[in-house]
Amino acid sequence: MGIELIDLDSINGMCENDEIILVDSQKGNSNIVDSPGNEIICIDHHPSFENCNTNDYRYADIRPEYGACATIIAQYYLENDIQMDKSVATALIFGIKSDTMGLSRGVSQADIDVYQQLYGMCDMELISSLEHCSLKFEDLKAYANAINSIKIYDNISFANTGYNCPEALIASISDFMLDLVEIDFSVVYSIRDDGIKLSVRSIGEINAGIVTNDALSDIGGGGGHAEMAGGFVPFASGTSRRKISLMIEYIEERFLAAIGNNNKKSKR
Repeated sequence: MGIELIDLDSINGMCENDEIILVDSQKGNSNIVDSPGNEIICIDHHPSFENCNTNDYRYADIRPEYGACATIIAQYYLENDIQMDKSVATALIFGIKSDTMGLSRGVSQADIDVYQQLYGMCDMELISSLEHCSLKFEDLKAYANAINSIKIYDNISFANTGYNCPEALIASISDFMLDLVEIDFSVVYSIRDDGIKLSVRSIGEINAGIVTNDALSDIGGGGGHAEMAGGFVPFASGTSRRKISLMIEYIEERFLAAIGNNNKKSKR
């Protein structure tokens, strides 16, 4: 698309006076790395975690009822009559499709309306290419690890993608697990140097965001939407494999307990 992406680690000389805009994330979210700058604006569609204080921002636009953050950004353009070139429209519509699984998951009327407005402005051939060329050969190892490690309890699955798996790939594998007819709730995780990264998906009555928040409270952090969520459980550098294995077992137990509690609440 010709859109330049800059890694935060490659930006030299950042200081506390630098100002940062957070998009598709919030302070305290395990998905972002804290930086020396001051986060002044937040634009997001994820529900706020307990440790996320929106009053810390000069401006916050958080719409958890939306399926995609790209919808919010697109509305800024459309509502203010700002001209949008093809690359921007293509990136935004790809974001909407990705976050909502092609308008089939957690989609709002706003997502649908914006998708319709952008459809004629974007490069659908490029989007099709991006959708069908999203995996590298080395990614298959993560899928193999997850398939070989999967554990199923009723309609709930847990799977390990292996060490230091990219976040987007963990999420894709969690989506993939829901293609199994036996699975309605998927927890996929990867071990990092400093903790365990998790991606959670649900297609049934279990609220992924609430369950993840409950399961990881006090030991890490997490949350999200009813159908998709994420989390992170930190551990100290040099933690033994044995202790990490015990942590994973404990996390699985906490998820199963949180799911049981969530089911009890939903039936009342």
